[in-house]
Amino acid sequence: MDDRRQGFLDSEPLKESDEDLGSELNLNNCIMTEEEREEFQQELAKLEEEISTLRQVLTAKEKQYAELKHKLGLGPLSELKNNLSRSWHDMQSSTAYKKTSDTLSTAGQKTSAAFTTFGSAITRKFGDMRNSPSFKSFEEKVESTVSTIKTKVGGTEAGGSFEDVLSSAANASSQDTPTNSMMDSSERQC
Repeated sequence: MDDRRQGFLDSEPLKESDEDLGSELNLNNCIMTEEEREEFQQELAKLEEEISTLRQVLTAKEKQYAELKHKLGLGPLSELKNNLSRSWHDMQSSTAYKKTSDTLSTAGQKTSAAFTTFGSAITRKFGDMRNSPSFKSFEEKVESTVSTIKTKVGGTEAGGSFEDVLSSAANASSQDTPTNSMMDSSERQC
């Protein structure tokens, strides 16, 4: 038989003598003298008393511990705050956090540069568009329309800005107000 299979993996079944040995052990534990039994009960009572004393001491120490923490202002919230602060600091000093922070910073810088370039390109395109013949034609048509509106609304004044045209149109409509007030008085008579 292989030596490695000895012990736990014995292939031989238990013998009757092995079973008797197990039952003798159990019976021997139950058979004790009255003196031994009394001695064990005294030892058990002594251990129970020591355990009770230790529990009382532990309770007193826990109370003292809680009072000292309270006097120092170390409540559950302050402990939580300290733990979070410590964890945050540990995380910030970790290699992974530093790499991520550096990567995000670089990405932000590149994005900012891209938007700056994009804005410059759009500005340049608008400048090019304004100089184009089709935009100049559109601009001339708008100026012509503004001049026509100025002439019709405010008289023969030429030039001026779009805001001037709007304010002259507002003045022209406010001059129509007396006519409106005459209509109001005629409506009142009815």
